[in-house]
Amino acid sequence: MSESAKLSFKGQEYEFPVITGTENESAIDIAKLRGASGLITLDPGFKNTGSTTSAITFLDGEEGILRYRGYKIEDLAEKSSFLEVAYLLIYGELPSQAEYENFSKEITHHTLVHEDIKKILEGFPSNAHPMGVLSSLICSLTAFYPDSLNPNRSEEEVNMSIIRLLAKMPTFAAWAYKNEVGHPVNYPDNSLDYCSNFLKMMFALPAEKYDVDPVVSAALDKLLILHADHEQNCSTSTVRVVGSSQASIYASISAGINALWGPLHGGANQSVIEMLEAIKADGGDAKKYLDKAKDKNDPFRLMGFGHRVYKNFDPRARIIKKAADDVLTKLGVNDPVLDIAKELEHAALNDQYFIDRKLYPNVDFYSGIIYRALGIPTDMFTVMFALGRLPGWIAQWKEMRENGEPIGRPRQIYVGANERDYVSMNKR
Repeated sequence: MSESAKLSFKGQEYEFPVITGTENESAIDIAKLRGASGLITLDPGFKNTGSTTSAITFLDGEEGILRYRGYKIEDLAEKSSFLEVAYLLIYGELPSQAEYENFSKEITHHTLVHEDIKKILEGFPSNAHPMGVLSSLICSLTAFYPDSLNPNRSEEEVNMSIIRLLAKMPTFAAWAYKNEVGHPVNYPDNSLDYCSNFLKMMFALPAEKYDVDPVVSAALDKLLILHADHEQNCSTSTVRVVGSSQASIYASISAGINALWGPLHGGANQSVIEMLEAIKADGGDAKKYLDKAKDKNDPFRLMGFGHRVYKNFDPRARIIKKAADDVLTKLGVNDPVLDIAKELEHAALNDQYFIDRKLYPNVDFYSGIIYRALGIPTDMFTVMFALGRLPGWIAQWKEMRENGEPIGRPRQIYVGANERDYVSMNKR
């Protein structure tokens, strides 16, 4: 017998089914609550509200578990490439060799963008935030591919939009960086793999030979895998809600980029570097700030330690720590800010205070270190996040569309003025 939950209100009793997922997560299905009782639920921030069922990502913060389509993040980061993980998220299964080769070939074929997009880019001042540039360029694809505006296209046509997004996102991200630093843009080099091509577009200078460091490329590939999806967060839910109105995939992804832009969502690794810079400016005494972090009366908080979702440990942090160590060793970076980061990391991993409170370095801490070592400006960090999160956004948009989900339409409890008479302005 299936389980149910009962609600009593004003002498009436209402019964609602309980749905259980494949990992034994349970939820009360209140889809018929308002029709049956006239009531709605009030849940600010939707912290206790499941907006959908999804087969893409499983996350258990208490146990430190993250899986894509049933595969452990540890296995995917060790054994897969970013494009293989993208295929898994979007299409539901790991690709065969032939499927992977065709997928990669299709993406390579569409990395170039229309030359008129450069005119849009040139319209931005150099001090424009790269996330604003990126979201605008992505949304501009609706103009260059107007057929994408039709929500009822064939699967083949939808798939072409997906391929274009995966192919052009690195180009747009690199161009947003070039706009910020005032350099001419680079075109894709399709002889390179996905991450190496992006790094070359980012850092190559005109008329100079640029060799991509394989250690750096491998670290970036892992970072993108670790950020590829994270269940129903702010930006992912935004993509699904915007897509539920039958907006194009380009408009939906652009909306997700804007949601990620907010410092409470995508800016965590930027906050890490800003904290380290502040410690350096104050003399570089890491112990002083560790003591401040332990003082409950001190407002200072360590950025990049602990996680609002993972209550045990962040499984992604263990993976990216090695990549960060590899990058720092290979590049031989001499940076006082990164020296402070290593001191904080050592303390958090060995000091009983931090161990007891599970204030471990998280993925944002290590990703910030890597991006800093590569010379990427802090306001580009969120662009890097968006580049990794793209396959997850696409997968979530695609799943929402295939499930035929209704348009997102939250309710509210009105707390404003009651009906009142209008008074003319000259009598007020």
